[in-house]
Amino acid sequence: MNQKIYGLLLLFCFFTCTNPQITLPKPPPKNPHLEAFTADYLREFQTILAQTKTPGAGLVIIQDTTILQLSGHGTKAVFSNDSIDVNTVFRIGSLSKGFAAVLAGILVEKGALKWTDKVNQYIPEFVLKDAAQSERVNLIHLLSQSSGLPYHAYTNLVEAGLSIRQIASELKKVKLIGKEGEIYAYQNAAYSLIGEIMEVVKQESLPQIFQDDLLAPLQLASTSTEYESFIQGENIALPHRGGNGNWRQRPISKKYYNAIPAGGINASVADMGEWLQLLLGNRPEVIQQKTLNEIFRPRINTNNKNRYFHDWPMVDDAFYGLGWRILTNAKDTLIYHGGFVNGYRGEILIHPKEKLGICVLTNAPSELANQAIPVFLEKYAAKRDSIHAWEKRLQEESRKPLGLQE
Repeated sequence: MNQKIYGLLLLFCFFTCTNPQITLPKPPPKNPHLEAFTADYLREFQTILAQTKTPGAGLVIIQDTTILQLSGHGTKAVFSNDSIDVNTVFRIGSLSKGFAAVLAGILVEKGALKWTDKVNQYIPEFVLKDAAQSERVNLIHLLSQSSGLPYHAYTNLVEAGLSIRQIASELKKVKLIGKEGEIYAYQNAAYSLIGEIMEVVKQESLPQIFQDDLLAPLQLASTSTEYESFIQGENIALPHRGGNGNWRQRPISKKYYNAIPAGGINASVADMGEWLQLLLGNRPEVIQQKTLNEIFRPRINTNNKNRYFHDWPMVDDAFYGLGWRILTNAKDTLIYHGGFVNGYRGEILIHPKEKLGICVLTNAPSELANQAIPVFLEKYAAKRDSIHAWEKRLQEESRKPLGLQE
């Protein structure tokens, strides 16, 4: 047993044995409406999982620092009895973009980078068709998908396995769609230049930077950034393709491990629960809230793309921040991203004002991934007033003098 823990136990025993009147404080009561919401959502989640015959999924829901739900569902592959558990690792696709943006924020806090640093200051190969624009594009433009490059410029070269440096030298051939900071157009190749920049400033490999500055401080033992780390794992979900419940296992691909910031991260839902804690501002020793606020600040409107989340509850408008989609209405701001790679789907969302977060990882691109977040928002919206009313009543009762409590 750890000596420090042993010492604390001895101290506790001494005081409780010699002072029998000392009692531990009662834990705060659980909000029954919050528990009802979680149970209601879990039932719907399991129903959709069964209806779509999705092979497997992981689910985590947190509220502030409390885990409301952490569970594995289904199997790692069709026609298998090997069950998904909370430590089963999935590829998370474009959820990696949020990791890369937060890692950049950590390096900004440490003084290694500035958000306004120019890209070609670190990557001389970064030359656009408009040479003057090449000189102006900075980290914010990269991470907010507003560099002026057209939609998915050279994603095909990422999937062909070229290095990001090689792709950067080809960007001068691409016709631009506008000036930097003016038009949203989703990127994988250009976005991944942030990883090349990190390697320049740290003089280390990107997997090592992720490990040292983000994964190790958060103790994300199941999370990795390399193909070999994934396929050598003993507890991994296998990818599938197909549809309408007819899923077929497919090979694990090396695609996007050459573009880690865009889609090269592997993780379990247990680790994603820890990640949600960071995103909700509960890990200030790793990244400060003011830096998260910069990352989550809306930078560019995305209404030039008709995305499916425009029909979600609580969503009237959509923007891109730094590596995250920012969905808003008159009173709510949601931080969201989806991911798809190699037959895996991932969905993540936080509601900062409600201190609420959810992540769903699946090993098939089923309707479960499409419905996971809107159903979550719908169920929460139905219970939100009751949840808040119960919390308000609890706070009021805690402020009453003891003799006046009912």
